[in-house]
Amino acid sequence: MQSINDKYLQLVTALGLSLIHNFNLVADTAGVGQVESFIKSLITAIAGLAGLVATAFIVVGGFRYITSSGNPHHLESAKRTIIYSATGLAITIAAFVLSNIVTGLANSAFGG
Repeated sequence: MQSINDKYLQLVTALGLSLIHNFNLVADTAGVGQVESFIKSLITAIAGLAGLVATAFIVVGGFRYITSSGNPHHLESAKRTIIYSATGLAITIAAFVLSNIVTGLANSAFGG
């Protein structure tokens, strides 16, 4: 005798297979192009915004460094701000470059 879990699993499998069978596997190329364009625009906007914020924090850290008047606590805080901002900027640039590489590889692999 089958347990309720086995019957439930069979039902879900049957429904999933029927959905996959009825799903049209031929992609609409215009829709894919629009999604790809949207994602590229979104990544570009986010990377630009992150780069702008990181650059602003580098400027703020530099200003705090200059105006610290030799106070060791303020100097160390300004150095950390500059280092963390530069690290964030490097990560942002690397992520942008990596996303462009992956997009290019996907386009060449899938004929986009």
